[in-house]
Amino acid sequence: MGRGKKIFLAAVFALCWGGTVAAAPLLKIGAQGHDVRVVQEALQRAGYAIEGVTGIFDEATREAVLAFQRDQQLTESGTVDRATWHALRRRPPTPPSDSSPEQASPASKPPAKAESPAASSGEAEPAAKTKEPKPAKEKEKKPEKKEPAPPAAEKVPESAAFLPRKEVPKLIATAKKYLGTPYRFGGTTPKGFDCSGFVQFVFHRHGFAIPRAADEQYKLGQRIKKRQELEPGDLVFFTTYEKGASHCGIYLGKNQFIHVSSRRGVHVDNLDDEYWKPRWYGGKHIVK
Repeated sequence: MGRGKKIFLAAVFALCWGGTVAAAPLLKIGAQGHDVRVVQEALQRAGYAIEGVTGIFDEATREAVLAFQRDQQLTESGTVDRATWHALRRRPPTPPSDSSPEQASPASKPPAKAESPAASSGEAEPAAKTKEPKPAKEKEKKPEKKEPAPPAAEKVPESAAFLPRKEVPKLIATAKKYLGTPYRFGGTTPKGFDCSGFVQFVFHRHGFAIPRAADEQYKLGQRIKKRQELEPGDLVFFTTYEKGASHCGIYLGKNQFIHVSSRRGVHVDNLDDEYWKPRWYGGKHIVK
């Protein structure tokens, strides 16, 4: 076989192998951690039976993934590949139930009133005097406190700092106001946030319109070379369920950042945390 032909076949083999690796499943039996909890919560909200959000990809999770893939007409592998993950992010409707609705039982007739002795003897029974109930005083409802409407949001530029330094303390205060707010897959309101939904909401409260997804938010600001270059108010990004920026938060200073975790909701973590440190993807300097 000629040298040129050998090189050609080797190149074809490398491409095929590379395609196989790129298509490898992201999550499968035995996987553990934040990403698995995100998938389990998404499956629960879509109506698939999982006993609890454990963060462990067990057999019950695999069965739920298989059912989801079947309903969405995806390859039934029982593993969460990119196609399955993106289908989960589209928040599919609850699958139809196999059980038929219960038939409503006929309304039971009220029991007949027992005749009084006077009625049975033919004597007229005097009408009982009934007191008309006094109308109950309605409790005055206190008006609910509503948050002031945010200023009109302006679209921010890509690849440039846009957050005034004087605005940083207010923005961080707004972010901390929602500490403890639960995680919600696809959530963008104080009823529940996901990571990028929280960041977008906080900036919108201060008049900055930023993209919805973490990978789009990563296009903002100026890339830093070292974590030491971060300033409070800057954005931080991590690689979790897929390559690239798939998780994000707001840097607070002193190596801390505020973000949304699937287990704890909105809370503060350290960049050197054993989970987040190896998943560090990069920081974007947005403070000017």
